[in-house]
Amino acid sequence: MIVPTIVMAALAIALMLLVYRRGEGEHVIALRSALDMTIQIMPLLIFALIVAGAIQALLPQELVLRWIGTESGLRGIIIGSLAGGLSPGGPYISLPIVAGLLRAGAGVGTLVAFLTGWSLWAIARLPMDVGILGWKFTAIRLIATLFFPPLAGLIAHALFSNVKL
Repeated sequence: MIVPTIVMAALAIALMLLVYRRGEGEHVIALRSALDMTIQIMPLLIFALIVAGAIQALLPQELVLRWIGTESGLRGIIIGSLAGGLSPGGPYISLPIVAGLLRAGAGVGTLVAFLTGWSLWAIARLPMDVGILGWKFTAIRLIATLFFPPLAGLIAHALFSNVKL
């Protein structure tokens, strides 16, 4: 995690220097906005990380390996796709859960399927989709993306199951 942290820090510093050089006090606005977002997001992030840690601690590794580990194959990928599609919340919830499952021994294909299902299917988002876009468009979107989470999981499994993460 050190490399992404360094990259993000360098990007933040560079952008803040650009904002500061404009000389119109916008750097203060940027820092206030960052603080406001931190205050809003931090409680959710803390609880999501607790959930991720609890998942890792509560799930026996042999259970994880059997159902969603690298050796679970297509079954694990289907489970990951469905679990991702049913998973509520945004990235502050789903990404820590995936990190916890990764540390508990889940397969890369399963976790790619989980994140792809979460992103594309988003069952929790269906009421909003239907309300704003209508049933027909929502159905077309779901049908068009139906095979992508398992397919992404299979590709990740085939190409990266031997990669040490």
